[in-house]
Amino acid sequence: MRLSERYRVKPDSKVNLGKWDPDDTLDFKDSDSVKKKMKKNLKRLSELQYLLYAENKRSVLIVLQALDAGGKDGTIRHVMGPLNPQSCKVISFKTPTAEELAHDFLWRIHRAAPRAGEIRIFNRSHYEDVLIVRVHGLVPKSVWSRRYEQINAFERMLTQNNTHILKFYLHISKDEQLERFKARLEDPTKLWKASKDDFEERKYWNAYAEAYQAALSRCSTTQAPWFIIPANKKWFRNFVVSEILVEYLSKLRMKFPQPADLSAIEPDQLV
Repeated sequence: MRLSERYRVKPDSKVNLGKWDPDDTLDFKDSDSVKKKMKKNLKRLSELQYLLYAENKRSVLIVLQALDAGGKDGTIRHVMGPLNPQSCKVISFKTPTAEELAHDFLWRIHRAAPRAGEIRIFNRSHYEDVLIVRVHGLVPKSVWSRRYEQINAFERMLTQNNTHILKFYLHISKDEQLERFKARLEDPTKLWKASKDDFEERKYWNAYAEAYQAALSRCSTTQAPWFIIPANKKWFRNFVVSEILVEYLSKLRMKFPQPADLSAIEPDQLV
């Protein structure tokens, strides 16, 4: 079974995150066991990005969601880091500005969607509006409960206009999250990431699990699938994401465009 099938949330299925093991590494024992495969995937991913850019007919949107310390930044660094920044951009969505709040919740998301020939990576995304908004009651249930279908409609519109969407939920355990928080406190190079709010949010672990389960269940579609990636082991997380990206981009059967008319080039110009 391909990793994309193993970790994809099937449309109309009900997700129970308790049944998805965040420690799963299949039959791989450690990072060395996937080292060659990972290197091959990154090389192929760069080739596919170049082809996407040259063809300039479609775009790719990669959505990364996770609880705090889930590994979004690490995934971007280790999987997408080698890609050419000319046609691969990362967008991080923070607390909405006053201008953004004056529009519908998808307004700022649509503005950030990738153009033709480009890969864009959303570090957090429109799903925050059915996650943190739901958990903390920032808008009434009557508002956020409508957003699942609005998100599906939005993503359907993007895919109908040649944007290919892949969404990854990086699944870590509560114990692993705590260990990563502690590691930040002990590492001077990561201390800047530590926040009291991170520890406070752990009180809402179950509420976030319910919110994620709803989003994954209701918004994994054929055209914009969700993948639940075991993320306790960072090396396995990176490998699975790279494997799925290579598989899906390869399926696009992209082609280099035909060259411009070269008949006008004079022989002496080649000397």
